[in-house]
Amino acid sequence: MNSPFREEQLSDHSKYIPKNHREQNHPKTGGRQPYPSSAPTAPTSRNISQGNRPQYQEQQSEEYLQWAEPAPPPLPLGDGSISLVGRIATVIGIAGIIALLIIFAKPLSQTVRAFLNDDAQTSEAPARREAMLSTAAAPRGHDREQQAPRSVTTSLPSRSATSGAVVAAATETVPLAPQPQATVAPPPPRAAETAALPGAQPELKAMPVRGVTDAEIRFGIAAPFSGPAKELGQNMKLGIETAFRAANAAGGVAGRQLKLLVADDGYDPTRTPAAMKDLYDKDQVFGLVGNVGTPTAVVSLPFALDRKMLFFGAFTGAGLLRSDPPDRYVFNYRASYAEETEAIVHYLVRVRHIKPTQIAIFAQSDAYGDAGVAGVMKAMRQLSADNAKVLRLGYERNTVAVEDAVSQLQKSRIPIKAVIMVPTYRAAARFIEKTRDLYPDMIYTSVSFVGSTALANELMLLGKRYASGVIVTQVVPVVDGHSTLVLNYKSALAKYFPGETPDYVSLEGYVTANVLIAGLQRTGRQLDTEKLVDTFENLRNLDIGLGTPVSYGRSEHQAVHKVWGSQLDENGHYQPIDLQ
Repeated sequence: MNSPFREEQLSDHSKYIPKNHREQNHPKTGGRQPYPSSAPTAPTSRNISQGNRPQYQEQQSEEYLQWAEPAPPPLPLGDGSISLVGRIATVIGIAGIIALLIIFAKPLSQTVRAFLNDDAQTSEAPARREAMLSTAAAPRGHDREQQAPRSVTTSLPSRSATSGAVVAAATETVPLAPQPQATVAPPPPRAAETAALPGAQPELKAMPVRGVTDAEIRFGIAAPFSGPAKELGQNMKLGIETAFRAANAAGGVAGRQLKLLVADDGYDPTRTPAAMKDLYDKDQVFGLVGNVGTPTAVVSLPFALDRKMLFFGAFTGAGLLRSDPPDRYVFNYRASYAEETEAIVHYLVRVRHIKPTQIAIFAQSDAYGDAGVAGVMKAMRQLSADNAKVLRLGYERNTVAVEDAVSQLQKSRIPIKAVIMVPTYRAAARFIEKTRDLYPDMIYTSVSFVGSTALANELMLLGKRYASGVIVTQVVPVVDGHSTLVLNYKSALAKYFPGETPDYVSLEGYVTANVLIAGLQRTGRQLDTEKLVDTFENLRNLDIGLGTPVSYGRSEHQAVHKVWGSQLDENGHYQPIDLQ
């Protein structure tokens, strides 16, 4: 409301109005606005008399100073543009955050859902397994859906006849052509479900191992079970089976029974490939144990090495099974022929005081005989003897044709006082028979491969004088002894093979098999050739009652180096002798 006083006093109060407001045009004051629109209304003349005008002016001036504070000036145009850009940037940033949330919301929710589902499946696995087993024989839902006619439900918009607007949605079933049926195997239970089953064990997906099943471990032996050397194969087999049966009666090895399969090579190298092939392809054996013979080993050893088969405890002391460094898959129990012949040469020279030139060699004409001769020559060189002067006599394998050997012995210019034999038992018995009367004081010695018991039996058939005094080096203790090992062997032999006579060859088979069993037991249930080889290469100081420890290593694949001495008495029994 306008008043004369306000117009009259305008010039007096204008000094309290902010400058920027005073300079703005005002329609009623000639282009001047007396005060900001937000300021309080000035008092009118009705409230002010002439008498109190000066007092009021002073009071008004004080009050105006309080409420007439200048308002902040408006921002320039440039600052407003910057503010607008900032607001736009803020909006864009918020929109970007929302977009990221939309993009990653689904993966995050799926991850959380999967985590929750895994926890739920762990607790629900037993019930789910029962449901799977109960529905295994029934058609799966997926198959039933494929067998039934398929249909698709679609929403078809309809428009009003008058306005054309969409007013309803109609559903329509469209039949589809039948699809070819497919047989879908039910998926296997997941690892989490299997692990959650009561009593379930972690599944070990191990590759099948030749000759090893959940119930048994199959080993093979290629040896003579016919022909002149058949007793060697039969007795070696007897000793191994005795140890196997004792182990099987005690629960086997890691729950598996031990089984021995045989192949007859007749001690004939030409028959050995077929015997090995039968064991490998037909019988599917895990490894070989107790193969008999050196000439047959010349064939069987490469066969086994090419196939990385275990070649354990062969009944031979030949050097071809004792490479330096040793072949990985070949393990020997017994002392070598070189060690046996060295022991007997030293005995004859140092104990019996026979000159090296007075010692002859009667050996089989093959790899077996050659290995024995090499051992004798090595021992002779250690004694500084002239090997050229050592008489070598021979015969053909699988024969007893010793007549040429006897003739050469008779023609020797140097009197022979001792013969080191590297034969089989029948050839040895025939040679002794033909020479005993010619050389009554002759000392006959033989390596262990001869077959000690068979030799004693053959000689006793000829007469006591043929048997008495014959020396045989052994790779096992004396059978007539009373050590724990020998007593256990005799007890097991009588239990599982009643009526069989204890024998050095079968005792060696028994000892060899027990060393093998010790390695199998240390390897455990998860058996394969490589693990068993590693076990043997770390086997140290095994005590099985031999009187000497059994040890292997990476550079040592022969368990024992000890040689025992034995001598036949007039009753055909072997008595221990000291070879030192």
